[in-house]
Amino acid sequence: MLKKRLTYFISIYFFFSFNALSDQKINIISEINNLNSLEFEFQQKINDKLEKGDCLLEFPGKLKCNYYDNKQKTLIINNKKLVIFQKRYDKTYFYPISKSPFLNILYKENLIRLIKSGKLESTKDNFQLIYNIEDEITVLFDKNNFELSGWKIIDQYNNEIIFNLKIKAKNVIFSKNTFKLPTNN
Repeated sequence: MLKKRLTYFISIYFFFSFNALSDQKINIISEINNLNSLEFEFQQKINDKLEKGDCLLEFPGKLKCNYYDNKQKTLIINNKKLVIFQKRYDKTYFYPISKSPFLNILYKENLIRLIKSGKLESTKDNFQLIYNIEDEITVLFDKNNFELSGWKIIDQYNNEIIFNLKIKAKNVIFSKNTFKLPTNN
């Protein structure tokens, strides 16, 4: 009899836990659907190296980040192209991002698909959405307001990238040239 009751309570617990996380996915998707752009500060850790800066993100597929470093680095993603410009050294580096996990974050449809099919876990501070494609990607959402708060990925060079962000503004309209890629130098 005790075994039946225990099985019953465990079943109810998992049922309500699953439904609660399912509701959280709906809230996160609603937040993403109402989002066209973000302005945010970030802290990025690649292996043991910590970098900070600020970014502008515009759906679909546009990101511009200015790093607070001595190289005066700027990263720009404009659809399928990634450019890193180091103002201090006047150097420009071009990279393809066709296989990058960024494509799952910078395109709203991809992000929503990832949310729907990924595994959502609740932690003390946030919701972690874990999705396995060729590589694992974890997208973080604030537990209080369901806003995007960061991600964890493994890049093409096998580096672990932990990217945390703090939103400063939403749905800002950026100027036409904000995400313009620099020319080759």
